[in-house]
Amino acid sequence: MDSSYNSSTTKPLFRGTQIVWYILSVLEVLLAFRFVLKLMGANAAAGFTNFIYAVTWPFTAPFLAVFQRTTVAGSVMEWTTLLAMLVYWIIGFAIVKLFLMSKTVSTPEAAAELDAQ
Repeated sequence: MDSSYNSSTTKPLFRGTQIVWYILSVLEVLLAFRFVLKLMGANAAAGFTNFIYAVTWPFTAPFLAVFQRTTVAGSVMEWTTLLAMLVYWIIGFAIVKLFLMSKTVSTPEAAAELDAQ
């Protein structure tokens, strides 16, 4: 067994990556709900719809001016929500990669990784 698996930093890094993926998953699901509700022309006054729109608005707001919304018969194709989902996924992936870069590695493991690159 590799000594890097027994490092004191392994468990906190694992827990940190779990937390990042969990938060990202919750955000992605909420944004997916927003996208589908807008696409299906859901009643914005309904409690659940209003809740989803209110919770996700701060996460979509930075992207609202990027694309225009496509509206057809009450359905809204909100491209900005799809963009937000992509951007937040990339950020979450980058954070996890950053966590993994701080993982303790043995000299042979580092040498093998460098040779592979």
